[in-house]
Amino acid sequence: MSPENPFLNHEKKEQERQAKRDAVLLAAVKIFNEQGFHSTSLDDVAKSLGISKPTIYHYLGNKEQVLLTCVEIGLQQLIEAAKDVEKQSISGFEKLRRFLFLYGCRNLDDFGRCVILTHDDALSKEGLVKFKALKRVVHEALLNIIRDAQLDQSINAEHDPKILAATLTGAINWSAKWYNPNGVLSKEETIQKMVDILTYGFEKK
Repeated sequence: MSPENPFLNHEKKEQERQAKRDAVLLAAVKIFNEQGFHSTSLDDVAKSLGISKPTIYHYLGNKEQVLLTCVEIGLQQLIEAAKDVEKQSISGFEKLRRFLFLYGCRNLDDFGRCVILTHDDALSKEGLVKFKALKRVVHEALLNIIRDAQLDQSINAEHDPKILAATLTGAINWSAKWYNPNGVLSKEETIQKMVDILTYGFEKK
């Protein structure tokens, strides 16, 4: 019998470790979203998975580190969405619509909702610095998309980009609080209707 390849064995262990880490994160983010960060303990997360609390410490660290990892995942998804949109050969207006759609859909996912529902007081000073830094990256990406759309004259250049960005994201962010996944419309249908209202308006022609 040939000996087991130690390199393959190491790769398998890393895959198993990542799968366990992902399972902890998904369980944690769901409970954070349902109960709130302050009302959730790592015991709650551990119990939901049938593991011990030290196991969570082993894979992710303390409760704040778990939360910070969750919001980092959510924000990184938005950053990647912006990068994907920027590569597309469409008008600035269509890029804006596309990004708003992806932005809204991501924010109705577990990790995206966690970003919206996480308040500053849930994080330490150091954690808050990281949280706000990633949020600024997303905000700047949206501002760049808006400015490009103004430059190619596919949207009104008179609007202040910062006010426009705050208006659009403010409206879409709120859906993380009121959207019902058991409702008639899917999250994609809901966000698309919101984007249509925000970008096409609601004036009767």
